Amino acid sequence: MSKRTTIHDVAKAAGVSVATVSKAVNGRYGVASATVERVNEVVRELGYESSLVASSMRSRATGVVGVLVADFEPFSAEILKGVGLALRDSRFDLLAYSGSKHGQSEGWERRSLSRLSGTLIDAAIIVTPTVVGASSEIPLVAIDPHTGRADLPTVESDSLEGARMATRYLVELGHTRIGFLAGRPDLRSAVLRESGYRLALNEAGITYDPNLTRVGMYHPRTARDAAMALLRIPRPPTAIFAANDLSAIAIVEVAHQIGLEVPRDLSVIGFDDIPEASQFSSPLSTIRQPMRRLGAEAARMLVLLLNGDPLPATHLVLPTRLVPRATTAPPRTDSSQTDSSRRR
Repeated sequence: MSKRTTIHDVAKAAGVSVATVSKAVNGRYGVASATVERVNEVVRELGYESSLVASSMRSRATGVVGVLVADFEPFSAEILKGVGLALRDSRFDLLAYSGSKHGQSEGWERRSLSRLSGTLIDAAIIVTPTVVGASSEIPLVAIDPHTGRADLPTVESDSLEGARMATRYLVELGHTRIGFLAGRPDLRSAVLRESGYRLALNEAGITYDPNLTRVGMYHPRTARDAAMALLRIPRPPTAIFAANDLSAIAIVEVAHQIGLEVPRDLSVIGFDDIPEASQFSSPLSTIRQPMRRLGAEAARMLVLLLNGDPLPATHLVLPTRLVPRATTAPPRTDSSQTDSSRRR
């Protein structure tokens, strides 16, 4: 069986760059007409008709929508499910893509777009992009962008109100020493969750104590180290709000490791409501953000853009809600015994 012709083969035979081939077959500006003719002739000679690039040359579209993610983790997995459901009865196929970071996390979406735009995808949904103003020749929608709304359509959950709700719930249970395990400081939604935590404390008349705050970076290993440090301070919290569920699960595991019972000795609440939250050995209390709906709404916006239709809104903020489960309860009344057990 002969080897399938690639875009690199076309570029080599035509004596041009891969980028020039992409522009030529997609009819984009910046390529001389003589070069376009030469590239198209090579495409025909090499039998490149079966590729997505050749298809785009004929129809100016691939019929594929891309979902670009920094990593495949529970949050992005739920987003993908929502996008898939929204596109199921559409004319578009779905491509999930996570490109190499080359040791650099910032600007990853630019590299991904440069590789996929016009040749493999007609439009893209970017999950937690570091640059919301990424320029592109294809329609884009961002989900939970690092810096918030900018010059492209965005969809996100109400992180501020969700965090306020979580903290207020712990206050209503009777907790006054409430810890917070923060997320990534470079992510706007994580900053809003800390703001919601502080707001709820202020509304309850509880003074914010920086000793009760640690940074978990949304990463289980970092969260475990931060939780251990938080539970080892002289007067540890009786409850902790974690900025995501993976961090909250890490707190519960650390608490069990040092001999604390959840929620008897320590209440824990997370944020997201990933599938693991309800399946955990002690089902996790959490704030549910509609992750699949985030993906579905982004997909609907993208289809409107592809059809040339106006968007009803360019920025959507979806509501969150409290889901109390088995990891939260009122604090113990015998506080001296609790404090003693925490220092073991």
